[in-house]
Amino acid sequence: MPKLLIENVDYIVTVDEAATTHRNASVLIFDGTITAIGDINPADAEGAERLDGRNKLLLPGFINLHTHTPMTLLRGLSEDVDLQGFLKRVWAAEGAAMDPDTTYLGAQLGALESLQAGSTTQLDMYFHHVHAHRGARSVGTRHLGGPTFFDFPGPDNRTWDQRMAYLDTWQQEIAEIGGPAVPTVVAPHGTYTVSEQHLTDIISVIRHWDNPLLTIHMSENVAENQDVLGRFGKTPTEILQSAGGLDGAFPVVYGHGVHLSESDRAIVAKAGAAVAHCPGSNLKLASGALNWKLWHADGIRVGIGTDGCSSSNDLDMWQAIRLTGLLARLTSGEPDTTPAIDVLRSATIEGARALGMGDTIGSIEVGKRADVQLINLDAAHLTPVHDVHALLVYAAGRGDVNDVIVDGEIVLKDRKSTRIDEAELLQKSRERGAAAAKAADEA
Repeated sequence: MPKLLIENVDYIVTVDEAATTHRNASVLIFDGTITAIGDINPADAEGAERLDGRNKLLLPGFINLHTHTPMTLLRGLSEDVDLQGFLKRVWAAEGAAMDPDTTYLGAQLGALESLQAGSTTQLDMYFHHVHAHRGARSVGTRHLGGPTFFDFPGPDNRTWDQRMAYLDTWQQEIAEIGGPAVPTVVAPHGTYTVSEQHLTDIISVIRHWDNPLLTIHMSENVAENQDVLGRFGKTPTEILQSAGGLDGAFPVVYGHGVHLSESDRAIVAKAGAAVAHCPGSNLKLASGALNWKLWHADGIRVGIGTDGCSSSNDLDMWQAIRLTGLLARLTSGEPDTTPAIDVLRSATIEGARALGMGDTIGSIEVGKRADVQLINLDAAHLTPVHDVHALLVYAAGRGDVNDVIVDGEIVLKDRKSTRIDEAELLQKSRERGAAAAKAADEA
């Protein structure tokens, strides 16, 4: 991989432990790794491809800690309902329309939308996951995904035995696709769709993997909690704990985690599990508002996600970040409960740590992989710059993203993909989206 020099950047927001911001500085990348920040020795940059950073701000790529990327094709098909009504409508649409080829196309579209919003990493949960991974990787994003589990056949119509058998083969398929190093993911849908015994079966397998990660929907709304408690006499967190998933042996990421009891939060914190806060989806489905201050006070790592864009309607991490900061103030009644740098950390380094990748990505530091975004500061709403972190959290947006680099490769330049024909992708997506809507109506 060649050298890349991002030079003369107005601001480099590193999100390192000291919240360092460099002014009028450059970043040198070699073989996908950040090798120097600041004043770069011309000899070290000899032969490098150059990216102009004037009038721009460089920051880490966002880590979308909970999403369903291929659901781009289902955007707008299930509106004005709660979580349970949403699932009923969407599962019917998925079963009717989301075959492997459509999943691949939806993942491509979702990956492009994600990159254009500065998201370089997505923790994805979707069936036909190999096709989803292949689609996302074709656009250049750092994509994490794995088999999704239901007790029942689900939209992909697999039996439980077929799902378990697949655990022994799918990793090789993912490896053949290639791409940046990521954990090996498994994604049971939730404790209301996967029994405690089946969770135990999954966990008994993955705890022997080299680098596993488990992600699962947990306590998204009150109705879910009541259903699980009524049927099993345990909260969702207590079920996962009983199944062996919260013994700290591997990273665990909760999708949502809005309604965790005090005892649930103590279990989560002790296990070192993380919560993917999805404020846009939670607000839209009237699921509730996660109490940022309380979750942090209890020692829970909180990252940020968009959820799928069929429930939140987009994959815009900038919007999710802003909502995170605003909701934290609303739920606490304290305007200083969420300094902007802390919100930004949740979308970057804390997300990386939740994935077990804090030493690899999530901040701009020498020795880390180059997953970064450049935003254009030459805009009225970004002028002047007083508090750079507040500017990013409360003023900047996805329309400001100019260039995106993943693992040292420029995958978005001047807002255009360097890997795919965007016009062709959009046309195919329009056609398949119309077919998906028709199939959903007939399901």
